Amino acid sequence: MTESSPIEPGSVQPARVALDRRRYLRVAAFLARLFAHILWWDWLLRKLIPEGLPAATADRRWRRLSGEFRELAIDLGGVLIKLGQFLSIRVDVLPPAVTEALAGLQDEVPEEPIAAVRQVIETAFGRPLGEVFVELEPRPLGAASLAQVHRARLSDGRRVVVKVQRPGIERKVETDLAALTLGIRGLKRFRFIRQRVDVDLLYAEFARITRAELDFEHEAANAERFRANFADDPALRVPRIEAPLSRRRVLTMEDVSAIRIGDLAALDAAGIDRGALATKLTEVSMRQVFEHALVHADPHPGNLFVHALPRPAGARPEAPRPFAIAFVDFGMMAEVPERLRANLRDYAIGFATRDAERIVRAAYEAGFILPGADLKRIEQAQAAILKRFWGVRMGQLQDVALQQARQLGEEYRDLLQSMPFQFPADMLFVGRALGMLSGMATRLDPGFNAWSAIVPYAMRLAGDGAGAGHRPAFDRATLNELLAWLRPLLTLPRETERFLGEVAAGELRVRVSPAADAREAQRETLRALRWLRQAVIHAAFLVAGSVLWSAGPGWLPAGLMAFGGAGLLLSLLRR
Repeated sequence: MTESSPIEPGSVQPARVALDRRRYLRVAAFLARLFAHILWWDWLLRKLIPEGLPAATADRRWRRLSGEFRELAIDLGGVLIKLGQFLSIRVDVLPPAVTEALAGLQDEVPEEPIAAVRQVIETAFGRPLGEVFVELEPRPLGAASLAQVHRARLSDGRRVVVKVQRPGIERKVETDLAALTLGIRGLKRFRFIRQRVDVDLLYAEFARITRAELDFEHEAANAERFRANFADDPALRVPRIEAPLSRRRVLTMEDVSAIRIGDLAALDAAGIDRGALATKLTEVSMRQVFEHALVHADPHPGNLFVHALPRPAGARPEAPRPFAIAFVDFGMMAEVPERLRANLRDYAIGFATRDAERIVRAAYEAGFILPGADLKRIEQAQAAILKRFWGVRMGQLQDVALQQARQLGEEYRDLLQSMPFQFPADMLFVGRALGMLSGMATRLDPGFNAWSAIVPYAMRLAGDGAGAGHRPAFDRATLNELLAWLRPLLTLPRETERFLGEVAAGELRVRVSPAADAREAQRETLRALRWLRQAVIHAAFLVAGSVLWSAGPGWLPAGLMAFGGAGLLLSLLRR
């Protein structure tokens, strides 16, 4: 296929371009400093003084390193911006200091000059810009690290939106991905990382989706597939692709821009019920995951618009306006793997019935929990979370979480310390999308009750026969009461089968859990042992320095005595 041919679905392959050596060395130099930092502070020193300076300075050190990476990403653009956004959601692997520092990282790159944009378009079509578009607005609607978007007008008068890749972006992407392979080799050497994530699969997924963003043929196919999935929903819009005016590096589509979903004042002025909008957004996210297994992986506020539709005839002027949500930018799409679909369905049903055992079992089978983890203990924690947070409205969740976090943290400190959780790499972008949509629903309506929006959908998954036009025969209170009575009956056959199976196989185990006060005493003993270990280590440094000093003063014995003495003093003060 030539550059000037119309778009067709294509495969995602690495571009055959020469790497940018200077850029490669800058990225590699940062990665080398990063790994030297980890080896010294988080491997060697933590083995010697696990509760000392490395732990005390971890938050500050990681914030500084994340800030340096952020500056490098903004300076170089390209994949580093995407990587920063990617890492900002790895809350199951990375410390909060990293994810928080990178959470706000956006495509903070300058606009490409209009002359460069014109050249890309003319090269793609092999003819002057005026023969392709009657008019192209010089100022972009948005500029990202890989492409930017301009409004244009066609010869028939229609307004369209044109997405144009940045010149030389393929070389930048392949250079960055090549440099990142060095980081992958380094990460695989750390057991605590290998244990929680398949690093090779993580990189492969990141590289695949990043390269897919450079292939506008792929994006066009994604948009058409997404449109087909929601063809039965008049409240969701997807821009039509102008295939004759699109190429691999230029994508022309219908202009569906309207009120940005993050513009709350404009939504209110248009008479749109933000609570209904939040509910619709949640429904759309559930359908993407559980019905279509295809998820828009970058639903940030700039990629969603809200169209205010005319009120039905006879409707009161003060009645809320009907609306439609428009999705744009289908470069980042994630598929729910076939192997996980049944597990996620079980997870949703367990959530709707507040069945902690089913939730944990589904999460374990899906690979979200490390092998060998104490599933019973995790079930207890899940049941406690359901009990304390069920029915809490999203706007109140933060306050409630602050009130409950300390108590839950103390009660399940063993889980927090062992961290027996992981996140499958092929579900990373799905989790990212759901997190973004959930946050957007909360911002639209702080009083939004996510439980009431999710539970009916999960119950339909359970096969209660409720279709799109079904009206429940019971109110919410009656349904909750019925679930409370039915839950033991629903779980009893499964529990009985599991019990008898363990007896028959000779695998029945009896576990005695210590009482809360016994667990606290155990934790106090462990704290005392850790303190004693630190004190002994620091005392050893002090004694060694003193012995060397007696043989002759010098910087080495002085340093050893200073380090040991300061550490021992800090240990005594903390005790």
